[in-house]
This record gives sequence, C-alpha cells and structure tokens, in this order.
Amino acid sequence: MKPIKLMSGFLTVGFWTLASRVLGFLREILIAAYIGPGLLGDAFYAAFRLPNLFRRFFAEGAFNAAFVPMFAKRWEADENPQGFAQDAFNLLAAAVLGLTALGMVFMPFLVWLTAGGFEGDARFDLTVGYGRIVFPYILCMSLAALFSGVLNATGRFAAAAAAPVLLNIFACAAMIAGALQGQAVIDWLVWVIPLAGIAQLALVWVAAARAGISLRPGMPRLTPDMKQLVRVALPAALAMGVTQVNLVVGQAVASAYQGAVSWLSLADRLYQLPLGVVGIAVGIVLLPDLSRRLRAGDDEGARDAFSRAGEFSLLLTIPAAAALIAIPVPLVSVLYERGATGAEDVAAIAMAVAIYGAGLPAFVLQKVLQPLFFAREDTRSPFHYALVAMVVNAVLAVGLQPLVGWLAPAIAAPAAGWVMVLQLWLGSRRMGEAAQFDARFQRRCLRIVLASVAMGVVLLGAATILSDVLSLAYWRYLALLALIVVGAVAYFTIGQIIGAFRLSEFRSALRRGKA
Repeated sequence: MKPIKLMSGFLTVGFWTLASRVLGFLREILIAAYIGPGLLGDAFYAAFRLPNLFRRFFAEGAFNAAFVPMFAKRWEADENPQGFAQDAFNLLAAAVLGLTALGMVFMPFLVWLTAGGFEGDARFDLTVGYGRIVFPYILCMSLAALFSGVLNATGRFAAAAAAPVLLNIFACAAMIAGALQGQAVIDWLVWVIPLAGIAQLALVWVAAARAGISLRPGMPRLTPDMKQLVRVALPAALAMGVTQVNLVVGQAVASAYQGAVSWLSLADRLYQLPLGVVGIAVGIVLLPDLSRRLRAGDDEGARDAFSRAGEFSLLLTIPAAAALIAIPVPLVSVLYERGATGAEDVAAIAMAVAIYGAGLPAFVLQKVLQPLFFAREDTRSPFHYALVAMVVNAVLAVGLQPLVGWLAPAIAAPAAGWVMVLQLWLGSRRMGEAAQFDARFQRRCLRIVLASVAMGVVLLGAATILSDVLSLAYWRYLALLALIVVGAVAYFTIGQIIGAFRLSEFRSALRRGKA
C-alpha cells in the first residue's frame, strides 16, 4: 500500500468516523438537554458503559487485534480465509452469548463493581434496569466488529467505518420522537440501543458477503487456528481495552459525586472526536498494512507506513489538544448549555475537557504504536505495559480524590496514557528500523507542535474578543464557528510556512480517495 493510498485509507475511515462523532455530539447534546447531568444521566452513562467496556475486550480490542493479522495473512496467501473467518465467527458468537447471559443475571454486581458510589440511592436500581436493556448490544457489536475486521483486512473500509453512524442516528431520532410525544426521553433512548446494534450488524454482515466472505451461524470448533487466536487475543484484551478500564476506574471514583459521572462522560465525548477520527482511522488502516508488509519482508515500506501514520496522527491531534486546552469553556458552553444542563455543569465539564486535552496525543499515539506489536502477533508486551498503566491510573484516581475530588479520574487518565506511550515506544526499539520513526517524521514533529502552540495563542485572543458574542443566544453558534475557522486558518497557514506539512499532500490524498 503506497503512502498516498495509505493516507486515502485514513481519510476514508476518518470521514465516516467524523460523521459518527459529529452525530455522537448531537446525541450528547440531546442527552444534556433532555436528560441532563444528575440522577437519570448518571444512571444511563453507567449502564451504557458496560456493553461498551466488554465490546472493547471481546471485539474491537482483543479479538480484532488477533483476528485481523491472522485473517489478512490467509487472505493474501489464499489459505482458506473463508473457513478461518467462519470458525472465528462461531467461537466469538458462543463466547459473547455466554457473556451476555451472565451479564443479564449478574447486572447488580456489575453496577456495584463499576459504579459503587451509586449504592444506597436511586441511581443504583435505575442503572441495573437500564443495564439489562442495553447489555445485549454487546452481542451485535462484537459480531459486527468481526465483519468489520474482515472488511478492513481486505482493504474495504467504508462500510465498517459507516456502521457506527447508525447508532447515533437511531439514538437521536428516538430522543426527538420521545420529546415530541411528551414521553420519557430516557426510555426511548435506552430501548433503541439494541435495535441500533441489530442494524449495525446487518450492514457489515451484508458488506462482508459482497466482499466474498459469507458467514452463517454454526457450532464453535476449537481448531489449532482458533487456539492460536485465543492465545493471541487474551493478552490483547487488556492491552487494547486499557482506556476503557481506566474510564471504569474513573467512573467508580466519580460515582460518589452527584452529576460527576455525567460530567466526565460529556467531557469524554468532546475529546473522543479527534481521538476517533484520527486514532481509530490510523489503527484500522495501519494494522493490516503492517501485517502484509512484514509478511512480505518489506521493512522499508513498513517503516514508511508507520512513520506516515504517526505524522498524520500528530498533524491533526496536537492542534486539537491545543484547542481543548485553550478554549474549553466556549466549546462546552455552546455544545451543551441548554435545557437540563446549566452554567455550573458547563464549568465542571470544561475543566475535565482541558485536562483530557493534555492526554489526547498520548491516546492517539497508542493507536499508532500498538499495531507494531499486534502485526507481529505480540500481544503480551502491550498487555504488560497496560498493567503498569492501569496501576498508575488507579493510584492517581484514588490517591488524588481527597485533594481534587471528582477531577481525580480526569487527571489520572492522561497520566496513564502517557505512561503507556512511553512503554510502547521503548518496547518497539528492539524491533529494528522498521519500527522507528524516520527522519521526515522527526523533522516535522517539532514544527507541528510549534504551529499548534501558535494556534492556541491565536484562539485565546480570538475567544477574548468574541467573549460577549459567545454568551448570546443563537449568535454563540456563529461565534464558535468563527473561532474554529480562525484556529484552522492560523494552524494550516503557520504549518505550511514553517514546513510542518504540505497542503499539496492533502489534495493528493483526497484525489486518491475519490479514485
């Protein structure tokens, strides 16, 4: 996969992920307006966290980290990829069906484990009830992740990247419909989630069949290939799910404070936009490409793909982090302050957003560095690194709570993220030059940072000038748009001048993506 084609893959996945994240913002805006931080909001976020947590372990994290490289090799060599995918499908379906049944039975224990601060108030029973409705979502999404892995490994990124859009479309439509009919919006939101999961699964199932991999439910078989898949997947579970585990630890700490679970969840959504668009796009495209190159012995090509992925990640992530740190209050106020979400909520969410912003580059760099290990079917090293990062997160989240209260989890997550990046980087050095950033990356990295800092200063000045307009109804949307445009123009102009990137490269990639 040539550099331009590789970047076009990033842009394809990035486009659909951006669409999903934008609609995700709309979903969170509607939740903040109709439900708001507090009793119902805390209960919903805690319940919805459960299927998402296990999805990272059983699907997008552990399973795909093992499945994609193994399937890609069989696809390239024409070594019965259909049979391998069918066995993997049957095994995953059986495992997740069992997990779903256990989760439904032991839902009170799961809620106590992940949100113990709810015990003794109304949030606990609400979360248990919501959890039993939304937990089956994990079954659909785990199987959808397998089909997405098939599509990504065969170079077909669009359908898999578009599937998450359906969840947000369904959720937004359900909340608006519930509000228009004067009914409990939270009930509409909770019940539509499993329906959205079915729609997502159907989309990628059909797309995989059109790509030549048609799978049907069957009895699982523990073949030698499946034993190897399990051996690789088990340590990857923690390695890929470390962010989710850290969020759950943070939720357990925050659950002791009314509204804090909602504040952190709304802040998390804001920084997840660049993380999703860049980090997920890079991880999806880079892993199968590295696997193919390493199998072919193309170390030079692997290094180039790895370096361009890192460059692309920092090019978009560092300015996003600078914006989250520079202007969190305008961003949060315009996006969330309406209906059930007031000024005090905005101030709390903005503090968390600024702190998360400091960790954004780390969260994205993890997506760049982890494929170096997974492409070599080494999931044990990231597993060990994740253990260290989890300990750092837990110690800081619990240890800082007496000093900063509910903000402790927000501080702990970025710190643990940077610890994880440092370990991944040090561990990759034993892999030789193929796993080292090239001279172009090193040359451009510092310039990207300088352009981002300059953009942050420009944003601070512009936000000060527009402060009055940002507080006016309706006009504040135009003011925020103006801030975004000013920041983008400043960043890309300065970056072009100092050589952080070349705008012509974006045009070439876009033309390739349309071809």
